[in-house]
Amino acid sequence: MAIVHLTKDNFKEEVLESKVPVLIDFWASWCGPCKMLSPIIAEIAEEHPEIKVCKVNVDEEMELASTFQIVSIPTVLAMENGEIKNKSIGLNSKEHLLSMF
Repeated sequence: MAIVHLTKDNFKEEVLESKVPVLIDFWASWCGPCKMLSPIIAEIAEEHPEIKVCKVNVDEEMELASTFQIVSIPTVLAMENGEIKNKSIGLNSKEHLLSMF
C-alpha cells in the first residue's frame, strides 16, 4: 500500500475514519534519525497492506504536530478507531513498530 502524506485537510478522512489500523510517522527532512527510519516505514507500507502507513512532515504540518504534542522526531503513532494505541519516539526497529498494534 502506498504511503499517505497527511495534512490537516485529509487527516479526518485518512486517520479518524480509517477502517484499518494506522501508523503515523512524524518526521522532518533535516532529521538524521528520520532519514534512517524512512526505509523501515516504507517496508512496513509495502509488506503490511492491513496497516495504513502515513507520514507527517512536522515543518509543513505544524498544526497536526502540535495537536499530537510532538516534541521529538521521529515519533511514530499507532492508531486504531481514531484513538492512539501506542507511541514510539526515536529510531526503532520494524519489529518494534509492528508490535505497537
